[in-house]
Amino acid sequence: MREYVVAVDIGTGSARAGVFDGRGRLLARADQPIAMNRPEENHAEHDSEDIWAAVCGAVRSAREKAAVPAESVAAIGFDATCSLVVRDRDGAPLSVNRQGEARWDTIVWLDHRALAEADFCTATRHQVLDHSGKVMSPEMEMPKLMWLKRNLPHQWEKAGYFFDLADYMSWRATGSPARSRCTLTAKWNYLAHEKRGWQQDYLEQIGLEDLLARGGLPEETLPVERAVGRLNASAAEELGLDAECRVAPGLIDAYAGALGVLGGFAGDKAKLERQLALIGGTSSCIVAFSKDMKPGFGMWGPYFEAVLPGLWLIEGGQSATGALLDHIVRLHGGGLPPTTETHAKIIERVQELRALHGGPGFADRLHVLPDFHGNRSPLADPHALGVISGLALDSSFDALCRLYWRTCVAIALGIRHILEMMKEVGYELDTLHVTGGHVRNSLLMELYCDVTGCRVVAPETPDAVLLGTAMTAAVAGKLYPDLASAGPAMSSAGKERLPDATRRRDYDRDYRRFLALYRHREELESIE
Repeated sequence: MREYVVAVDIGTGSARAGVFDGRGRLLARADQPIAMNRPEENHAEHDSEDIWAAVCGAVRSAREKAAVPAESVAAIGFDATCSLVVRDRDGAPLSVNRQGEARWDTIVWLDHRALAEADFCTATRHQVLDHSGKVMSPEMEMPKLMWLKRNLPHQWEKAGYFFDLADYMSWRATGSPARSRCTLTAKWNYLAHEKRGWQQDYLEQIGLEDLLARGGLPEETLPVERAVGRLNASAAEELGLDAECRVAPGLIDAYAGALGVLGGFAGDKAKLERQLALIGGTSSCIVAFSKDMKPGFGMWGPYFEAVLPGLWLIEGGQSATGALLDHIVRLHGGGLPPTTETHAKIIERVQELRALHGGPGFADRLHVLPDFHGNRSPLADPHALGVISGLALDSSFDALCRLYWRTCVAIALGIRHILEMMKEVGYELDTLHVTGGHVRNSLLMELYCDVTGCRVVAPETPDAVLLGTAMTAAVAGKLYPDLASAGPAMSSAGKERLPDATRRRDYDRDYRRFLALYRHREELESIE
């Protein structure tokens, strides 16, 4: 009897696999690192063969740890970052590296090489931008494809397949070139609510009129509740599964996390519309669902049926959060490595200093704008830069702790900024469900609650991103008929935190200063 599912999550630095039962219980998990190449500024590249090998190793290891036989696995699902995989007509890797290093065939989601191309897309003012916050991000696939065609035309001529990373995984697993509605709608300017999703006039305006033929892209997409197919023989052997195992359509990793924490409301649309998912790791994504289309400047979406049938999804985000805290440690830490142990040591000392110096007033002359890798939401400015105001001539460990604390405050203020903009366009949100690595940072978890004024829930499940992908696999494997059934059955309870009203005045003041710092940055940059 096939009563288990496997979920795979491909992040920026590793691939993770988990084995789940039909009630959403994680039986075992395994991780494998993946390589990343940073050949020049704003360039970041993966090797898709390395990713596939890491996934296969993680799946085999997780299944062995769970002691679940291959014939008991009903389905496997994949979620991944929105990285662009390029393959030739025979399906072999095609380099995206300017120096031509063959193994690097994938442009990583955080790669910002296509800033100029993104600006070009924005300038078209095409209707597809109504579903990208009116502004194109270099993290989307169209600018990256434009860059490839302009800068590596010989590679463009050889291309036969362009994949979002999650779709590459399902293609590698099944041989099917089908694409997920989730990936194409969210990252490729595909309008799932229109009769024809691809807007040919837009593709012509941005010089990608040959995209569909060149990239093997279909006219139609697969909804998340459908199966792509079954594992082919070679993939089944490499993954340590069998050829009767079904494969779910791919998910964007943040949306898998959103489903993992909000899936319990999938059958109750009224309740679902008041819930918000915050998926925090290297970057941060905020995801909300609604019955109606509610567009907003600087937000990604609304995307129709990117995850749940009949519902729109909207996303706000911060391009560097966990990565920013790592950067602060490297930059001001006197050579300290940004390890888990280092972060824990800093957090412990921050709490001691806050107790010693008076809570929210601690280091309150330090101010940070966290846009070190651009502002994804709500300003939608990929050219934005970070700001630190209030540094003293102090390089001590305590000075690092003060800056780390105020950077955490800035990240939470950025989330509040996004929520304020969402409220302006009609989202009535009161509960923030947090998942990802930020759950392990006690400073961020406290600040997300106290700075935003939201009720915050941290799920009991050890990995909500994997759980969301497991839910789609459970539907593909016919354990459940749909996500409205799988979500409530597989979701976990959560630990609730309510905002501390005594700190509201201090964080309201911090928020006013935060907005003032944005105005001052804009003023400085406008001086000729």
